[in-house]
Amino acid sequence: MYSSKPNARHDDVPRLGILVTNLGTPDAPTTPALRRYLAEFLGDPRVVEINRVLWWLLLHGVILRTRPKKSAAAYAEVWEEGGSPLLTIGKDQVAGIDERLQERLDGPVSVKLAMRYGNPSIREGLQALRDEGAERILVLPLYPHYSATTVGSTYDAVFDELKKWRRIPELRLIGQYHDDPAYIQALVNTIREHRETNGKPEKMLFSFHGMPRRYLLNGDNYHCQCQKTARLVAEQLGLADDEWQVTFQSLFGREVWLQPYTDATVKSLAESGMKTLDVICPGFSADCLETLEEIEGENAEIFEDNGGEHLRYIRALNARDDHLDMLTDLVVDHIQGWPEADPAIKRSRRDPQKTLERARAMGSSQWMDE
Repeated sequence: MYSSKPNARHDDVPRLGILVTNLGTPDAPTTPALRRYLAEFLGDPRVVEINRVLWWLLLHGVILRTRPKKSAAAYAEVWEEGGSPLLTIGKDQVAGIDERLQERLDGPVSVKLAMRYGNPSIREGLQALRDEGAERILVLPLYPHYSATTVGSTYDAVFDELKKWRRIPELRLIGQYHDDPAYIQALVNTIREHRETNGKPEKMLFSFHGMPRRYLLNGDNYHCQCQKTARLVAEQLGLADDEWQVTFQSLFGREVWLQPYTDATVKSLAESGMKTLDVICPGFSADCLETLEEIEGENAEIFEDNGGEHLRYIRALNARDDHLDMLTDLVVDHIQGWPEADPAIKRSRRDPQKTLERARAMGSSQWMDE
């Protein structure tokens, strides 16, 4: 049985739907909530590519018995009144994109937030767009850099939901924007603003979320895109080669991940006598546990405990105007050829009244009563 829009009408005016996605969040900073969230996240074969039977035994026999309590305590450190930072910022981002699109597009548009893991789910987001009449959907994963573990997994969830629908919408997917000039400029802007207030550091780290090195060797181009982002930002800032460095954070498990590791680099720089260090995380479109607790918290402590004085985390782009302007431009670029993007194209390719009359003439009046 395929699912459909409730009380579907054949004379509805088609709508554009934008699904803005991010990684996800637990429902609460509690052990049970973290156990559910981590089971979904770490159970994704895109995230952990090893023998599924062995991983299931390890995940459910060991990891989900120990890690949720520790993770819940970490989430409690950053939790806000409206939920996790990723969720509250995500809502602000969607509101900002929606406001801008309503001003720029010629036609009805709906923008929804969805999380790959946790709530609101991708399934819920897609169904909400369908229920509002979206017949064209653009998916915008808020990952500047493509990885099978993030963007690829998001696509999996989208396809898994749509293959259950009776009427599948026109679909477009955004895969990355790691070298988009407006994205680079937004990063440069936030760094310059930070330096105007705090001064210039001795060094800057561009810390990206890590992944097993094996994924890179198997063809995932995430590492290359991270390096390009950092290089483009450093060039615009006029940084010398010894003034910046790319590192990778959030190591999990015993496998070799992308190197150098952020925490080991922070420790080494402090031990070498460095006193001021700035860290920015360009791969995170919104602040979350990995930036606020891991970088601003844990890594700042590592730096200070080993002789450093000030590790200054530069906040993610979040809901800055230049960030939202860039994301809106990205959406508009990717919907070219659809009616909402081009005033020369009629808002609807069909006249609702004529459609209604034709349907009734062909015996569809039982579904078309006004």
